[in-house]
Amino acid sequence: MKALITAGGHGTRLRPITHTQNKHLIPIANKPILNYALEYVKEAGIMEVGIITNKDGSEVKEVYGDGSGMGLKITYIPQERPSGLADCIRIAQPFLNNEPFVFYLGDNIIVGGIKRFIDEFRSMGSNCHLVLSKVPDPERFGVPELIGNRIVSIEEKPKVPKSEYAVTGIYIYDENIFEAVNAIQPSARGELEISDANQYLLNKKLKVTYSEITGWWKDTGKPDDLLEANRLVLDNIKGNILGRVDEESHINGRVIIEEGAEIIKSNIRGPVMIGKNTKIENSYIGPYTAIYNNCYIKSSEVEFSIVSSGCEILDQDVRIEDSILGENVSMKKVVSRPRVNRFIIGEGSNIRHC
Repeated sequence: MKALITAGGHGTRLRPITHTQNKHLIPIANKPILNYALEYVKEAGIMEVGIITNKDGSEVKEVYGDGSGMGLKITYIPQERPSGLADCIRIAQPFLNNEPFVFYLGDNIIVGGIKRFIDEFRSMGSNCHLVLSKVPDPERFGVPELIGNRIVSIEEKPKVPKSEYAVTGIYIYDENIFEAVNAIQPSARGELEISDANQYLLNKKLKVTYSEITGWWKDTGKPDDLLEANRLVLDNIKGNILGRVDEESHINGRVIIEEGAEIIKSNIRGPVMIGKNTKIENSYIGPYTAIYNNCYIKSSEVEFSIVSSGCEILDQDVRIEDSILGENVSMKKVVSRPRVNRFIIGEGSNIRHC
């Protein structure tokens, strides 16, 4: 069995961060989102992975190369333009070679991995196995209609959902899916919808089965989703202090401080993760915060936030909370007169003073 993972798209709902960074490389608990998918695939015993990328995007390949660093063999499959999830399968058919495969949307994070879903696909003799999750807003997703323990129909982003379930970003298929993705027509928005491909299989009376996620699942398509996924991952960490903490600092709760990090005259209240070579000085870092590598935070407070690598947060009078900082962001207080706010703000930025 092989795996096909999506890592393309433009991440419009996560701008301005995604103007300069592929959304699948945004860190969640100090690890790129895409790492979670790759690690789950490997845990399930799958070593050959195809990654769907944007036609002109090289960021993912620059990070993962041929996959050997993770014990995988990665093939990159560029998509000419975002043309739908079913199109991803269609263009990957030569790589997949008509074999069963896991199709994993690379911006999804779940707890517990995917091996049990693969086992259920095999034990049920399925042609298609979907992973469902109860959600408060199913109209954002593909929604199954269920009768008893059977899926009888699937609709993409329905105005009136027929169940409270969403089809999550984990699908397992046999070779019948290739007939489906080559037979369906583009939707009103010009894309080959994966829900239409799944409905094609149902119409053909093929065996479409499902599992329900009993833990948590997040589609990290929006800023609030990123922060919530970060919280959920941090909720499951175990404390491990490898960096230096001076005698005037206080560490409470589950905190990971990686090698080369320094904590000086600061209070850290977990769950918190602090990356390599990051320096925290005279500051407070509150729960559900992940600060990546090579950051410097001085005389400031940060809580429930994601801070990417290379950021500087210096002398901030107001706590930074519910925030996502992209790579190499600099926030400094200038004491010269006149006192003013100075910004360099890209398209899609969101600034709120509370």
